[in-house]
Amino acid sequence: MSSDTALTLRMAGTLALVLAVNLLCVLAFAFLLRPWLVPLTTGLTASLPPLAARVAEWTLLVAPLLGLALWLQLRYARRELLAEVDATEATRETHPELVTRLTRLASQMDVRPPTAAVVDSPVPNSFTVGGPRDATVVVSTGLLDALSGDELDAVLAHELAHVGNNDAAILTLASFLPALSNGDYAVFDRLDARLGGASTLLFGVGLVVAYGLSLPHLPGTPFGITSLVSFALTATLTVLLGGVALGLLSSPVVFLSRRLSRRRELVADHAGAQATGNPAAMVSALRRLDGGDERPTGDLRATETVRGLCFLPHGFDTERDDEFRVSTRSHPSLAERIENLRSLTASV
Repeated sequence: MSSDTALTLRMAGTLALVLAVNLLCVLAFAFLLRPWLVPLTTGLTASLPPLAARVAEWTLLVAPLLGLALWLQLRYARRELLAEVDATEATRETHPELVTRLTRLASQMDVRPPTAAVVDSPVPNSFTVGGPRDATVVVSTGLLDALSGDELDAVLAHELAHVGNNDAAILTLASFLPALSNGDYAVFDRLDARLGGASTLLFGVGLVVAYGLSLPHLPGTPFGITSLVSFALTATLTVLLGGVALGLLSSPVVFLSRRLSRRRELVADHAGAQATGNPAAMVSALRRLDGGDERPTGDLRATETVRGLCFLPHGFDTERDDEFRVSTRSHPSLAERIENLRSLTASV
């Protein structure tokens, strides 16, 4: 699949910022773990010079934690995005034509066939989440009903281009922190619903573990008044300041994600049109879906995250949301997208 320099740079910038924000969080956690793991890290770095030993020690602490954090975020964000729109996996038994088209186009574009999923919504739209090995292409029933065969191929090829370019994976990962900051991902509510009364016990165990990890940094004797009060104050300040810091750090992630999203849509339009050899079908699909009767207007209940990933920037929901929103533009205009395809259309 052809590369695009602007897309590559925006992907690199977004990924670098996500890594930096996660690194800050991991460093704070590693600071708590360090006193307990010093015997292990010292044994592994004893033969190194002091400075090299210190660098190696922190690397041994931070690298596994950072990798685990990113893996968990990618998996959680993918699952939550699919749950947000109530997507149901499509199979050859339930949607044979869709799966056949997607498999054929994936082979044609040299992309690993993703999982197909369908949203029961009259609003025609689609999006892709996950990485190259676990990607899911989501389409609505409204999209399947609204488009001709050639137009559907064009839209599916557009979504597969996101998989091939790896921008779907980066935006899925980048969606986690802003969504968490906005309250779109109610992590603790879902945990409570899943575990029931056990969540309270788990929370208590977590506090005890956190206190134990913090002991080397707390004044007074273990489980003494001074130590417990200091831990309570520190935990409270950490939660309050952590929430503020998360919001501040998420803002530039949102900005770079929107810039990436605008570019990636143009690149995917172009790649999808090239793959099908029918740029006119891509233009026709854009015009039909952008001006369709089922296209929603006004603020919608779908989260900003879902809208930012979609083929068209209005999600899947037809119901209005009275909540006031301020958002940056995540998609190029219809005119920009059609102009982007003009050279291909003229050459066919």
